[in-house]
Amino acid sequence: MRAMRTLFVAGSLLALSACGNERNAAELPPLPALATITIQEANSDQGRAWDGVVEAIQRADLSAQTTGRAVGVDADVNDRVAAGAVLLRLSAVEQQAGVNVARAQLHAADAAASEAEATVARYTALAAKQLVSRLQIDQLRATRDRAVAARDAARAQLLQAEQQTDYTVVRAPFAGLVSARHVEPGESIVAGQPLMSVYAPGALRIQVQVPQSEADAIGVLKRAQVVLADGRAIAAAAFTVYPAADAAGHSVTVRVVLPELTDPPRPGATAKVMFAIPGVGGVVRIPSSALVQRGEISGTYVLDGNRLFLRQLRLGVHAGEQVEVLAGLKGGERVAADPVAALQALAAQRTAAGKASD
Repeated sequence: MRAMRTLFVAGSLLALSACGNERNAAELPPLPALATITIQEANSDQGRAWDGVVEAIQRADLSAQTTGRAVGVDADVNDRVAAGAVLLRLSAVEQQAGVNVARAQLHAADAAASEAEATVARYTALAAKQLVSRLQIDQLRATRDRAVAARDAARAQLLQAEQQTDYTVVRAPFAGLVSARHVEPGESIVAGQPLMSVYAPGALRIQVQVPQSEADAIGVLKRAQVVLADGRAIAAAAFTVYPAADAAGHSVTVRVVLPELTDPPRPGATAKVMFAIPGVGGVVRIPSSALVQRGEISGTYVLDGNRLFLRQLRLGVHAGEQVEVLAGLKGGERVAADPVAALQALAAQRTAAGKASD
């Protein structure tokens, strides 16, 4: 591997030297015999492609809605859980104490309201006999209304306290797969702290950003193709073109829904979405074996007369042993079929040139 890297660097330096010495190109010794490939532009039957990321349609990031200590973690990453299954349990000492206080306050408020209603009933009977004034009746009714309102408030506080207790048990919102766990048993939890993430693996989609100039052409199409990271090409179940463009990037979002797959990709995996846009042609493809890869940079050796130089490429979709070239090559150019042989031929040419100059 170290030798290959040395050859790559040497070849790059030789290629740069050849590119910058056009005036002496005719004086270079002939290159050794080298197998080449003539680039041909083909009409695209796939159209254009854009990169996207697979994401789950149904996904939930669960966070704590109350404080406590994690007393039990019942699910872990990659566990399949049913809807309503218990994922995490928090201590509920404070919450249960709040329920007890709220229940006691409700009992007291209920007793006060019952007493006020009974008093109003007795004084109403006396008022019929004109034994009490209307003012007293109005005052007693106001007292009764306040007592009833206090009882309703106490009942609402009890419901709120019971809800806080329910928050100590975290359940799965739907059937799915646990994708992340952010808490350990015994850990202190505060409200708002992330706990777990769950997603439904059967429903997946991809969102890509396309130029606004292509959005209308994509909108009239009826199908799209998705190429997954493992090379599988599948037909999209449906796609939606957003009606508005992003003001900053001048792009339009296209949401592509994947069909149900027996081996679905993982959320977060990269994928390419291809649209058969009418009028797209001039697609250049070369064999993957003709590529030179250096980290994130891809290139190939291009033959121009008696000169051989390394040119950087921008690549598109990989399809089998072929790869699409988005920029860097055009039809009619010749490239070396074997990068190692091209590097050796370039070194031999430079060596011969050095001897001739001596």
